[in-house]
Amino acid sequence: MKSITINGSKRESVGKVATKALRNAEKVPCVVYGGDNPIHFSADEIAFKDLVYTPDVHTVVIALENGEKVNAVLQDIQFHPVTDRIIHIDFYQIFDDKEITMNIPVKIVGNSRGVKNGGVLRVPKRKLKVKGLPGDLPDFIEADITELKIGSKLYVTQLPIENVMIMHPDNTVVAQVRTSRVAIDDVEDEEDEDEEGAEGETASAEGGNTEETPASE
Repeated sequence: MKSITINGSKRESVGKVATKALRNAEKVPCVVYGGDNPIHFSADEIAFKDLVYTPDVHTVVIALENGEKVNAVLQDIQFHPVTDRIIHIDFYQIFDDKEITMNIPVKIVGNSRGVKNGGVLRVPKRKLKVKGLPGDLPDFIEADITELKIGSKLYVTQLPIENVMIMHPDNTVVAQVRTSRVAIDDVEDEEDEDEEGAEGETASAEGGNTEETPASE
């Protein structure tokens, strides 16, 4: 999984006055949980754009000014209700030998047979919650829809993912191809063609020689 480095400074004061001063200076107050003690720090608001405003998932290296580095993942983020600016972020410290739970994006690949026949692709799960060691967590989970016909579904149990546990029931649908009026017409057309072809073969088999015989005068 890709990692992003955030340069931060430890916060000496965590009161409302100090927090307001940080936000006025376009800095974001943050906390890291999961270690022996919470770590309070702040960083420039712009430093979080590649972490927050992206569909991708990243681990974070928080580099503090005293030389300390903390590996973490984004746990919670708060936005201002009017301006949508980031006003607070919670991180969770991670360790190489300790499993964590994260939401990993689903990447759809392949061209569905059902979609080619006019069906509509639905992806009810854009992200999946998985559990595993940080080093085993993928950047995304690939979902191949190539074999999906109209009415077919792709379940979490069919995904090629190793060394991590998917935290969803086995009957969770990741993608499906639903029918439509166009799709029904296409299917009927194909069936008609198959029937016509079968009738032609039957007639040919019964007639034996397919060459026309001139009528006797």
